[in-house]
Amino acid sequence: MLLLALVFISNSCSSDTAEGVNDSELVSDYTYNDTELEVLQLVNKYRMSIGLNALEKVNHISFKSEEHDYYMIANKVVNHNNFVVRSENIISVLGAKKVGENVAYNFNSAEAVLQAWLASPTHKENIEGDYTHFGIAVKIDAETGKKYYTNIFAKI
Repeated sequence: MLLLALVFISNSCSSDTAEGVNDSELVSDYTYNDTELEVLQLVNKYRMSIGLNALEKVNHISFKSEEHDYYMIANKVVNHNNFVVRSENIISVLGAKKVGENVAYNFNSAEAVLQAWLASPTHKENIEGDYTHFGIAVKIDAETGKKYYTNIFAKI
């Protein structure tokens, strides 16, 4: 499983194709599933254990994360495509000064994905980064049953 995580540690992001609407409207409604809430809790627990601030959950960021999960599921990929579009939206709508992103695929639990991210220097850097807010989406591919994770961090 760790090997699979290391395959996807690329922190480079591209914007090859549009995946969602890059509008300027704030999305305030987002319904979190149990895995999403657990990932957020575990990230904050880890951050606080090393003396960092807890991050505040933002529904708009989780919505942008969800858009990317659905993009990855539809295209059967795990990547950071369109990160620039997502980050520009978060900067524009929320006034973020800085945005980072972690993605993952096929981890069965929140604890497993967190451990994989912490084992990856680039993902760990985002988790330990100078951020104030975050969002998460964990969606399941109905065809394969595999989970896709997108965790976006922002300094607002």
